[in-house]
Amino acid sequence: MKICFFLQRRWALIGHAMATHLNKNFADTEFCGLVSMRPSLKFLEEQKDVQYTSLLLEDDIHKKLFSEEIDYEYLRWLEKEYGTPNLWPHLYVDRVIMNGQLAREYPYNKALLSHEDMLRRIQVSAKEIIKFLNREKPDVVTISVIGSVASSLLYTIAQKRGIQTITIEVARIKNRMAFSETYKGFSWVTKRFEEIKDGRKSPEYEQAIKFLAEFRDRPAAYRKEADPSFNKQTARRANLYFLRPKHLLFSTAWHFKTLLKDIKKFKNADYTDIFIWWGTWDKVKRKTRGLVGFADLYTKSDEKERYAYYPLHYDPEMATLLYAPYYTDQAQVIKAVARSLPLDMKLYVKEHPAMVGYRTRKFYKEILGIPNVKLIAPTESGLELIKHAALTVTITGSGGWESILLKKPVITLGDVFYNDLSLVKRCHGYEELPYLVKTQLEDWKHDEQELISYVSALLEDSLPVDYMDLWVYADSKHDVVKDSGLEDFATLLGEKIGLAKK
Repeated sequence: MKICFFLQRRWALIGHAMATHLNKNFADTEFCGLVSMRPSLKFLEEQKDVQYTSLLLEDDIHKKLFSEEIDYEYLRWLEKEYGTPNLWPHLYVDRVIMNGQLAREYPYNKALLSHEDMLRRIQVSAKEIIKFLNREKPDVVTISVIGSVASSLLYTIAQKRGIQTITIEVARIKNRMAFSETYKGFSWVTKRFEEIKDGRKSPEYEQAIKFLAEFRDRPAAYRKEADPSFNKQTARRANLYFLRPKHLLFSTAWHFKTLLKDIKKFKNADYTDIFIWWGTWDKVKRKTRGLVGFADLYTKSDEKERYAYYPLHYDPEMATLLYAPYYTDQAQVIKAVARSLPLDMKLYVKEHPAMVGYRTRKFYKEILGIPNVKLIAPTESGLELIKHAALTVTITGSGGWESILLKKPVITLGDVFYNDLSLVKRCHGYEELPYLVKTQLEDWKHDEQELISYVSALLEDSLPVDYMDLWVYADSKHDVVKDSGLEDFATLLGEKIGLAKK
């Protein structure tokens, strides 16, 4: 069986480690890959653990667009075959092309390509992906994140051809991870959930009850980065820590070394490359925003006040670009939510801990111009805000899941796994939002049995693995490959796709 991995940025280390474990523990496996960045390709070509039959580099695909002639007839065929329903979603999910990020820092927002060049990019990407699939004929496509033109096309074309597509999902119960055959939810969890509702006894039933009791007794974010205490940038003085002698010495040496390296590669740069001069400029602006501060814009929460809660999303990220592509302007979302509430109700908006210092005062002032909106300091606990809220409205965020666990009504505006629950109302347009708010405030009733059944299914079909820490913090292939949790997770993937154990 041949497995195609999308080896995206730093995830190339994890994806390769999973391929290594599959190759070691299962018989008759072959691997190919779509790779997002040149350093990842170099690593994969130099390693000796797995022999990939082919590796396609997205940076190389991008360069081909500049010699590509637009073929409108081909594009119309492509849109008919693989549009969802048109081809724009494949572009808008790519924050480098559409927003100039990750090459630049938020809130930078300038498209990398002209409209005509975007047509060329879609055209050449589709040709290369189709040629790659025709040649490699994978049985399975495994994708960590659908976050670029090529990965979006790979997923869509593979699905249309009947190739099994598997996405890797954060289960949002501690450090657990799951697989799904669609990015719009947890397909295998959903199946187990339906079986449990139909009478099947779950082996994780008691564990689900225990988890809910523990979470309600001592609520905690599933990731430490989501805890306000983790981000030290909330204090003004934190923006000057880099001036401490030991930090300044290290920072100066690192910036000088990186500058020399970037000057050398500038002429042959890839579109995904981040250059030190822009990184430094964006960092200076962010530090300046932090020094000016936002404290005068914050209001302390009042648990006696009747309010709905809206936790701001990290921007730009899959939560909006992929799961809810028509709700990427969060200021507009907040305006729609605020005017959908009862007249006497406030809307509490709290910043995502990882976004402190990135958004401008202009953004916050825009939402504070809404009469019933209050901006809550990012140092306050989102879980405490949920406890006292009458309702949580989110696009696809973890705040919605935490609200369900804490027996609070939820409205979502995008595709997210916990939409499986009848406790949640999914909004498909601003016009229906006030009616859903009214329903959730007046008619909502918590169903503990349904929630226990869903958590049981989630525990059944996920595994504990320090996946996100490996993605963000691992320094070497050795650190990733030796992780036992990841080996178990790779084994689960092998079982899902029907590989034969050695």
